[in-house]
Amino acid sequence: MIAKVNFCGLDMTRLVIGANPFGGYSHQTPERDKVMREFHTPDQILETWRQALDAGITAMVTNNETPHVLDALERYFADGTEGKLQWIAQVNHNRNPEMTDAIDEAVKIGCKALFIHGGVVDNLYKNRDEKTIRKWVTHAQSHGIPVGIAGHSPVVHDWVNSLDIVDFHVVCFFDCGSVHNQEGERFSLEDIAEAVKCIQRIEKPCIGYKIMGAGRIDPKMAFQYAFDNIKVGDVVNVGMHRGDKETIVRENVDLVNEVLGQAARQSA
Repeated sequence: MIAKVNFCGLDMTRLVIGANPFGGYSHQTPERDKVMREFHTPDQILETWRQALDAGITAMVTNNETPHVLDALERYFADGTEGKLQWIAQVNHNRNPEMTDAIDEAVKIGCKALFIHGGVVDNLYKNRDEKTIRKWVTHAQSHGIPVGIAGHSPVVHDWVNSLDIVDFHVVCFFDCGSVHNQEGERFSLEDIAEAVKCIQRIEKPCIGYKIMGAGRIDPKMAFQYAFDNIKVGDVVNVGMHRGDKETIVRENVDLVNEVLGQAARQSA
């Protein structure tokens, strides 16, 4: 069994399965994006979630607006959420102009927690728009679920943390918000140390993401570094593309168990 933590009241494994591969967000090449999109039909997404649950993972992250991912979500939760992966919704409002309506829709589908998309929060920070972020977070929290924000740079998280309004932070290991500003992909190894320092100084629970630099870093090394440096109550979110390897979900779970087992033995 994967080690679990109490994450804002949710019983969550320290490995959460992400969804960038489902929508074709490889952060590598357009050709790679296309391969991922074509592979991930709703049926394939449902199969990945089945394998994750069977492997002991308790939670998943997906966005709220990619059509075929949304179709898979609605099918997955059509008969309720009992005995299924807990959905942590990444909420944007491209499809639904009003963020509050997008939040309501995610809650209606069955999310157990949600966070505002990092690109959106980056822009709120740029404009120091405290009023809007407070409005969205307060509205989401009125549903009685944990609410967080994502962001692509430590300064964004430091700003939101100073407002003391969210329940958790979703921290990118790479300052790659450039892609959301049409500046292209940017992955620099020097970003990782700053990201984990940010996680360490934020007392609230954190979800670390892009710990492998969108496939640029060896998985075992990435897990080792992440779990050595995030807080004991934090978790990591990792996308898994079964089109590369059918057993990838189980292999990632085994790697996490190995890394966390080594850490436990060293601290004993």
